[in-house]
Amino acid sequence: MKSVIVIGGGIAGVETANQLSMFGHKVLLLEKDAELGGKINNWHCLFPNLRDASEIKSYINKIADENRFAINRNTEIVKFTKNNQLHPIDQNGDEYEADAVVLATGFKLFRAERKEEYGYNIYKNVITSADLERKFNEKSLDTKNPPRRIAIVHCVGSRDEKSGNHYCSKVCCITGVKQAIELKKTFPDAEIICFYMDLRMHGKGYEELYREAQEKYFVQFIRGRVSEASENIDKSIQIKAEDTLSGKPLKMTVDMMVLLVGMEMEKTSVSLVSGCNVEFGNNRFFNVKDEFTQPNSTLEKNIFVAGACSSPMNISEAILSARSTAVEVNKYLGNMEIKV
Repeated sequence: MKSVIVIGGGIAGVETANQLSMFGHKVLLLEKDAELGGKINNWHCLFPNLRDASEIKSYINKIADENRFAINRNTEIVKFTKNNQLHPIDQNGDEYEADAVVLATGFKLFRAERKEEYGYNIYKNVITSADLERKFNEKSLDTKNPPRRIAIVHCVGSRDEKSGNHYCSKVCCITGVKQAIELKKTFPDAEIICFYMDLRMHGKGYEELYREAQEKYFVQFIRGRVSEASENIDKSIQIKAEDTLSGKPLKMTVDMMVLLVGMEMEKTSVSLVSGCNVEFGNNRFFNVKDEFTQPNSTLEKNIFVAGACSSPMNISEAILSARSTAVEVNKYLGNMEIKV
């Protein structure tokens, strides 16, 4: 029986470990936190059907409860050593041994403080999309003093020369649409305005949700970047922007501004593979051997990637990536028999 270590207990990591265990391999999943699930644990509902995120959490926990593979929680891997096998080493110096390793280390959210012009962590009523999800979960939005106007700013930390992230984070546009609808349900009388560069509704059901946001919930979409935000005496936010379709500058006051933050590579993932033949792409995520034919393999023959550590992706794409990775690892290990 061949041994595989999966690093990362988010959606992609758990799904990869599950599939590999069904192929009959000895699998150990290493997760740095106490809880499996990664970023999904912080989400309220999911696009495009506004499905409760707890259903995906339940799916992950069900897989873990089946005990097909071993799980070490609160275990952060900091580096590898190599000989005939790979030896991941954790922060305590404990060493593990595997015939193959799957990196499913996921992503981190862009730190909105880096966009100083928006005043995040300075102005009370400027929050991120992640903050808003938490407020939805905690039911902590102030419905007694509802906002009259809310601005949602797309592409914060993505497609941005200043932040150094030229790529699209792929899920921000549809997240903005989803959150605009949720805000309108929470505050029916509020005016919701989305400021965008280009709307990229590329997934199944995304375009339909975008149209629903406009036609049923009367969400407004203005093509243009917000260039500056400042706080008024009453804690409302004054923003300056440009409507790039009309070519006219805009100035307006809003009671809340939501920054749709994009995805970045986890810095710890960079140092993790420093001693291995694993490269990074122009987007600083893990590079793959061939984006068409080997999208889960690296130049290091026994190190594979799964999920959003190789590029931004949504939940369904992360699950498909995990299953594809499991097949590639199984092929590498030379065992094609599936254990039922």
